[in-house]
Amino acid sequence: MLMSAARTRPELRAMVDRRIAGEPLEHILGWAEFCGLRIAVEPGVFVPRRRTEFLVQQAAALARPTGVVVDLCCGSGAIGVALLQRMPDIELYATDITSAAVQCARRNLADRARVCQGDLYQALPSDLAGRTDLVVCNAPYVPTDAVEYMPAEARLHEPLPALDGGTDGLDVLRQVIVEAMHWLTPGGHLLVEIGEDQSENVADVFSSSGLTIRVARSEELDATVAIGQALADES
Repeated sequence: MLMSAARTRPELRAMVDRRIAGEPLEHILGWAEFCGLRIAVEPGVFVPRRRTEFLVQQAAALARPTGVVVDLCCGSGAIGVALLQRMPDIELYATDITSAAVQCARRNLADRARVCQGDLYQALPSDLAGRTDLVVCNAPYVPTDAVEYMPAEARLHEPLPALDGGTDGLDVLRQVIVEAMHWLTPGGHLLVEIGEDQSENVADVFSSSGLTIRVARSEELDATVAIGQALADES
């Protein structure tokens, strides 16, 4: 892959040196493969993982073809790009807290979505409250004490806020789940990627936040997705 990307021998030598030093292959190439697509990635931006393709599959099965979709912690915008490929008429919004990720997501999504910089829902236009059909989020969920055991290419070359989920890995996800009801339309869905061993704790947060909860699992991709639904108020 490096040989096909390099235009000259000196450039190839430099790329090989970067890879030997532990830099992610995707950062060197400038792209990552995700859901059969080439997603531009840049240094300082989280590299989309293959397991997150399962999150896309679950979201695509629930999203309305013309619905409002929000991608929180969007990183490179890979999830949004993959959803737009399947449903080009959705109204897509994406948010991330870092300028590097927002710049990269705008590059990938171009004019097909509105990419906003800010902390989770705070970055969204206020008029999305109560009319969002689907929220999808691949937030950091690695416990702080486990970050040091991650591969060096992630730990040293990807932004720590995209990896570190706090003491139990759920600091960001709790905020995402607790605030979801304010944004979701009745019957709307929230989907989040989690670790398999976090299912029980995440289910408690969903339930206490007024969302039904089910957990989907892909052994092939080693991926777990928690799916919540906002029920209509029958009072």
